[in-house]
Amino acid sequence: MRGTITETVTQVHHWNDTLFSIKTTRRPTFTFENGQFVMIGIEVDNKPLLRAYSIASANYEDELEFFSIKVPDGALTSRLQHIQVGQTLHISTRPTGTLVAGHLTPGENLYLLATGTGLAPFMSIIKDPTIYEQFSKVILVHGVRTVSELAYQDVICNELPNNEFFGDWVRDKLLYHPTVTREAYRHALHQQRITSLLESDIFTEHLGMPPLSPERDRFMLCGNQAMLDDTMAILNARGFSKANSRQRGDYVIEQAFLEK
Repeated sequence: MRGTITETVTQVHHWNDTLFSIKTTRRPTFTFENGQFVMIGIEVDNKPLLRAYSIASANYEDELEFFSIKVPDGALTSRLQHIQVGQTLHISTRPTGTLVAGHLTPGENLYLLATGTGLAPFMSIIKDPTIYEQFSKVILVHGVRTVSELAYQDVICNELPNNEFFGDWVRDKLLYHPTVTREAYRHALHQQRITSLLESDIFTEHLGMPPLSPERDRFMLCGNQAMLDDTMAILNARGFSKANSRQRGDYVIEQAFLEK
């Protein structure tokens, strides 16, 4: 396929009946910024079938990782969920995307707000030592429907804090707040939509953080369209500015990740 490379699948992990992740080999010449996405896919009837996926691995890791939902009638995911170790995956050669720190104005705290597989780019970002150099606190909020959809918890809570190179920063600066909307989980603040959390100062108090302020807080958003629209409305009403192609802002969004 023109503009793509092929990599070999090294691992497939099924988190539950609806979510899975894929790891592939990575050639040394393939470079990207943490938070970016690529087109990945397979050949179907001798034609390329590609969709946008954020890269969940960090830009210094030896393998590439992607996090996907399973859609029974999805053009790509209905096939991709059955991929096996040893098979090949087509990956576009030009990563892109707006979920990179360079699109934000300097700030003190970075909030990463994700629903579902929108977590993928933030897994890359929270493995980035330069993020911890830039921000005093990094707050990862992952909203899902059921507890089984809280993927990567062991990585977030156990592996990263014990990383030999930047584990100290993670323990000191990373705050992880999972929230589940359709099942009982922990307590009330872990059973709300992200938008509900943002509308109350109780959430920031629970985290030990000051009330949200455009002067110090920055946001990255990745998730379903309803979450993006509602969250942007909340941030705009509080005086936060959205980054665009011409200038940096207080928050950035990514709409390219795949859920079909």
